[in-house]
Amino acid sequence: MSNKELAVSMNHEQIATLLASHAGLAQDYDHLKTRTDELQTQLDWFKRQLFGTKSERRVSPDESLQLTLGELQQAESETATEPTIKVPGHERRVGPINGNGDEGDLRFDDSVPVEQIILPSGIAADDLNDYEKIGEKKSRHLAQKPGSYFVREFIRSVYKKKAPADAIEDEIYCIPPPWTVLDRSFADVSLLAGLLIDKFRYHLPLYRQHQRMNACGVHVSRGSLTNWVHRTVELLVPVYEAQMKSILSSQVLAMDETPIKAGRKKKNPSGRSKMNTAYFWPLFGDQDEVAFHFAPTRSHSVVFELLDGYAGTLVTDGYEAYKQFAAKNAEVCHAACWVHTRRGFDKALVSDQDLADQALQQIANLYRVEEKIRHLAPEKLQAKRALHSKPIVEGFFEWLRKLQAEQALLPSSPFTKALAYALEREKALKVFLENPAVPLDTNHLERQIRPIAVGRKNWMFCWTEVGARYTGIAHSLLSTCILQGVDPFIYLVDVLQRVETHPAAKVEELTPRLWKEKFAADPIPDCLGSVGCQDGRD
Repeated sequence: MSNKELAVSMNHEQIATLLASHAGLAQDYDHLKTRTDELQTQLDWFKRQLFGTKSERRVSPDESLQLTLGELQQAESETATEPTIKVPGHERRVGPINGNGDEGDLRFDDSVPVEQIILPSGIAADDLNDYEKIGEKKSRHLAQKPGSYFVREFIRSVYKKKAPADAIEDEIYCIPPPWTVLDRSFADVSLLAGLLIDKFRYHLPLYRQHQRMNACGVHVSRGSLTNWVHRTVELLVPVYEAQMKSILSSQVLAMDETPIKAGRKKKNPSGRSKMNTAYFWPLFGDQDEVAFHFAPTRSHSVVFELLDGYAGTLVTDGYEAYKQFAAKNAEVCHAACWVHTRRGFDKALVSDQDLADQALQQIANLYRVEEKIRHLAPEKLQAKRALHSKPIVEGFFEWLRKLQAEQALLPSSPFTKALAYALEREKALKVFLENPAVPLDTNHLERQIRPIAVGRKNWMFCWTEVGARYTGIAHSLLSTCILQGVDPFIYLVDVLQRVETHPAAKVEELTPRLWKEKFAADPIPDCLGSVGCQDGRD
């Protein structure tokens, strides 16, 4: 029987049943196709993470398209010319020296010790009288010694006062032992500073430092190293708190959060326990200071407690806690991060490449403008943003709204999610147009989070929440030292010797920013027990 004959023989009820079945199958097909597209998008993203580049940087193929802002700056190209030497008849170019000549590629400053080794002449002793020395040639090799540790031995003379023969007791005199940063400890201040820098700046866990000490012939228990680090950071807590207070007084404050394993959960029935997932909440002030606040949770309450009383502009990613805090505090203006907005469109490249490319290109145009004007004075910067950045931003959001109105995109596609993310934060993304002090993104803060991420791959976790808090304090001061151009070792050696006797009302002077102004020119040296240092301090 043909399909036509079959259709004629069917009653209305049967036809309705078939149509309903067809509609159901079509709906199932659409659902499965949508799900397949989602899974394919996820698969493409995972493949990119595993085998592709993780950088979000995009280089325009045509640099001539870069905006000039109406101010063509034709900088004269400085062409590096190779040095020349004159030889009979012509000049000859001198190529780079490979390190075996008088001036190699090795560069170092005066603080690096140089060990000179005089090599034999290669001339037989009987023939030396036949030669005249006319100069020297030097070859420099960069060398290394195993971890450098040494013992400072302080020798104190003991005197007995001369007394008559019939004296009952001899009077003995000896100066007290040299002062130490940690009471009843043989750890020198230089060692304490080195422990903190190796662990928190160079991500060298204490067990590796302990192994290095043993290899160098120094036998100290690993528990002593942990104790020294904790006691040392305890001394720096008032300095950290003063720095946090300074940061929270900033007119523009960047904030983020990053996870860390800290503390152990209760054992499950099998007798095993896992590490808790806690968080560092980094804050970056407008005077190049950063602080890493530790909290055992990512709860919204952390933001409300930490920023209680804050007034100014808060620059963050899209985490809802920041938006809610700004909504409930009239004196807080919330600015969103353009890099986090851009990241959504970058992820959409695997599914909607053409549209994602257009979005990324418009955001790139915005950053090209910012790159050219970021060093201008605030008034000029705001004027340039209004003239050049604002049209780009307005055009970008108008384009997004047009795409949203067309409803031609799948609701679950990465591009649709990125579009919704941007439109939801349109007001916050435009804040930088009205305030020249507000940056486009939180990249300056994320750069300070990188040491935490690198450290996690080395020391893995913090055994206790107290240890995690101390980790945040150490990172806060060391990272701020780098931002302020302060040598962390010199800073720690000075502050650790100064902090207990410095007036508590002026503890902010010991933060890296103010220490640089007040004490950097004449820091307390690493000279415990040396001539001129009475109790370890000037």
